[in-house]
Amino acid sequence: MRFEELLKEVGAFSRFQGMVVLLLCIPRIILPLHFLLHNFISAVPPHHCADPPLENGSALAEATEAGILSHTIPRKPDGSPSSCSAFLYPVGNLSNSSSAVPCQHGWVYDHSQFHSTTATQVRQWDLVCDNKKLNQALATFFFVGVTLGAVIFGFLSDKFGRKPMLLVSFVASAVFGIISAFSVSYVMFAVTRTLCGISLTGMSIISIALSVEWTDVEHRTFTGTINGLSWTVGNMLLALLAYFIRDWRQLTLAATSPCLIAIVAWWWIPESARWLLANGKAEQAHKYLSQCAKMNGKEGSSSMMNTEALSKVTIAEDSNTTYSYLDLVKTPKMKRITLCCGLVWFGVAFTYYGISFKITGFGVNMYLTHFIYAAIEVPAKVGTYFVLDAIGRRNGQAWSLIITGILIGINTAIPTDHGLLRTIIAVLGKGFSEAAFTTAFLYTTELYPTVLRQCGLGYTSFMGRLGGSLAPMIMLLEDVWTFAPSLVFAGMAVFCGCIVFLLSETLGIRLPETVTDVEEGSEQQKSEYHSEMSIF
Repeated sequence: MRFEELLKEVGAFSRFQGMVVLLLCIPRIILPLHFLLHNFISAVPPHHCADPPLENGSALAEATEAGILSHTIPRKPDGSPSSCSAFLYPVGNLSNSSSAVPCQHGWVYDHSQFHSTTATQVRQWDLVCDNKKLNQALATFFFVGVTLGAVIFGFLSDKFGRKPMLLVSFVASAVFGIISAFSVSYVMFAVTRTLCGISLTGMSIISIALSVEWTDVEHRTFTGTINGLSWTVGNMLLALLAYFIRDWRQLTLAATSPCLIAIVAWWWIPESARWLLANGKAEQAHKYLSQCAKMNGKEGSSSMMNTEALSKVTIAEDSNTTYSYLDLVKTPKMKRITLCCGLVWFGVAFTYYGISFKITGFGVNMYLTHFIYAAIEVPAKVGTYFVLDAIGRRNGQAWSLIITGILIGINTAIPTDHGLLRTIIAVLGKGFSEAAFTTAFLYTTELYPTVLRQCGLGYTSFMGRLGGSLAPMIMLLEDVWTFAPSLVFAGMAVFCGCIVFLLSETLGIRLPETVTDVEEGSEQQKSEYHSEMSIF
């Protein structure tokens, strides 16, 4: 008997599965609070060079009302004060621009929008002007951690189980998140944010795999959509938190606090019975399947609900076999899946975060822009739910990426003075990029077999986070050419969308349990699945 058949006997998708999906929404809500936190805690407000002290010890800024500031700070072409230079000699021929030098006495920041950010840690960090790259690098450091975490948690959760590693992720995220909020130096903050990124990845890849592994074929799309919508809830919550909390330390603590709720909720999250059976742990699988049957009102209805019978459900391959990342490329079809999925995930994350980190320049308040970006994910994900079952995973993944790239390219061609139109196109692009991300999680989960599913998700998440870590650095190209970042993001989205067509379709196909299931081909599984369904 296959696991899908056993799952139907204990309640294919009923109260127990609903509880699992809802509990696993908590870590999905937490993720965007940290993944997009950089937009607010590292925002750079308007600033200009601080004035040198006068001989009597008072600051020259005190005399700004008398017009002294206009004689010490050069002006940009638009008439605004220069952010990174000041006149070396405020007295004399002030029209001589050659006397302008980099800021010598620090900076003065506009605190009307932010009380403090990592960029405005006066006389400690001052991550502006020549140090601007260090500020953008904070996002890259975080995603480097996420990238490493994908490899670490992908392997460990396949080896030791989903549930224990999920707890490790919850606790470590809480600890490092709190420590980062109290960082006393740039290096300390960069290190703790990197460690926080490693920890948070466990929530990302384990929660999606665990929820799908408890779900039957007919409800996998629904489960994936609910998981995606919980990310959207967290994304909108971040905009609200950032609007009301303008201090970066307090905002970091607020974004970390839901981890404590997740730790409490963990006690009610079951281990994956599918993983337990795949690893020869029939007795433990019986415990969770019995709980499932009892909650779903199916207790005593299955002849398979005993340890001896469950051991026969265990997959055909040797349950004592130890799998590693090398198994992802040992066979022809696994190698193709691994190569293509890695490129697709890189493109999906690279494009998504490229759009998400660009929340200024549209003539709309940055908090409102972020909220709109998050809100558009709701129709995008609901639409994805219906579209994926209509056109399949492969077409959904490919065209959502291609259309995203096209929209980014169109937005690049629209003049900057058409703020409303550019905002509309950008929001549509964000919606399609989110649809691509939602599909990627579900599609990848369905492509990899149970014995390697977390390794597969770990690897693809690694590639995705690699793309996410490069996105902030690509944003710096706008200093070279304004349109460079947008064109890079657009080209990558279209290219990776085309790569998807090299993968097989998984719509209506039961989850593969072994590498053999993958190599035998999907058509046979699909035919067997429909034959089984015709009996019920």
